Amino acid sequence: MSMPDLSRSPLWREMAEAAGLIGADGTISETIYGEMTQLAIRTGAINLGQGAPGTDAPPALIEATAEAMHEGYNQYAPGQGHPALLEAVARQRARDFSQAVDTEEVLITCGATEGLTAAILALVPRGGTVVAFEPFYDSYPAAVAAAGGEFVTVPVLPDGDGGFQPDWEAFAAAMATGPALVIVNTPHNPTGFVFSRADLARIGEAAESADAWILTDEVYEQLVLGEAAHVPPALAVTDASRVVTVSSAGKSWNITGWKLGWVIAAPPVRAAIQAVKQFLTFTGGGPMQIGLARLLNSDDAFVLSNRRSLAERAGLLVPACESVPGAVVSRPAAGYFTVVDFSALTELDAFALNDLLAREHGLVGIPVPALCRAGTPAHAAYRSAIRYSFCKSPADVEEGAARFRTLAASLEADPDLLRR
Repeated sequence: MSMPDLSRSPLWREMAEAAGLIGADGTISETIYGEMTQLAIRTGAINLGQGAPGTDAPPALIEATAEAMHEGYNQYAPGQGHPALLEAVARQRARDFSQAVDTEEVLITCGATEGLTAAILALVPRGGTVVAFEPFYDSYPAAVAAAGGEFVTVPVLPDGDGGFQPDWEAFAAAMATGPALVIVNTPHNPTGFVFSRADLARIGEAAESADAWILTDEVYEQLVLGEAAHVPPALAVTDASRVVTVSSAGKSWNITGWKLGWVIAAPPVRAAIQAVKQFLTFTGGGPMQIGLARLLNSDDAFVLSNRRSLAERAGLLVPACESVPGAVVSRPAAGYFTVVDFSALTELDAFALNDLLAREHGLVGIPVPALCRAGTPAHAAYRSAIRYSFCKSPADVEEGAARFRTLAASLEADPDLLRR
């Protein structure tokens, strides 16, 4: 006896291929985040890969959620989300970003990933083009493949001074083809680049000319570490009705495992996205929705303290990376990560180099080319670049920094150490 032929249903494979999960031998791999976690376990290396916080959620949030459980909020939440959380998200957007939001515009999702995927499935016509900035979160191309769309990327490249800039000529060329949707991830993962109000206005003008939707990914919105403030794209474009805002609680409140996100869009658009979302998970996190609503409505100062803590940990890891002679290290304006370019030190690509650093120096990150499409300018620019996370626990960040300094000392003694 044999099972039915999987190849008769090609969608799963198209999604996996779009996300780079099909190997040269045809086998299916985990996401790069899962692979690197396993590499760290096998080698005993410090895992500075996945962007999962190594510090705790606010105690008040845990207590509020436990109370909600005891109060009986343990069954299905309403499909749009608990009204208390819809109201809290609307208030939070107004309070923190001066973005006026009505509760009819808010949809609670199982994390930002579901919100992004549901929006892409709802808004991209079969054969439509989606433009995104590269490197990118790997769920984007998978969702575009599921929608039957074409994925086109615009590189965000190092500016030579520890920062990054989009290739605006490439963006103009991509938008001239008439895409259905453009994805704007700000602050940007993995570079930490923060799109300015002028940048976003430029994107809005191009989207309006192309009659395209703007889908935002703002999950690092509360974690701006530098001087550039986060500006929601919905505030910077002339026609805000074409903007679909996506964010989540995971990064800002250290609860990535809770998978609580939200979509903000004009009511008819929100309803269309909800029509897709309800057949993905229907709803989730009932008592957690209530707990988060209560926290958002309080005067809890966790976000500020979390931002300060991240800045302190970045202040440990980034200089340690900079101590490696010849490495080019980014100074993140926001988010969880620094990008280290080792191209002056080795001919190895980021995957082989990451494996070497794990086995011989106890350091694991995320190869940046895994967040790019093969053959693109971004893929070439980041060929030997690795993303390292400073959101891990202070102890892990300290240990990681110590290992980078040991690596630096070894390279000073033997400059060809990474060439062999």
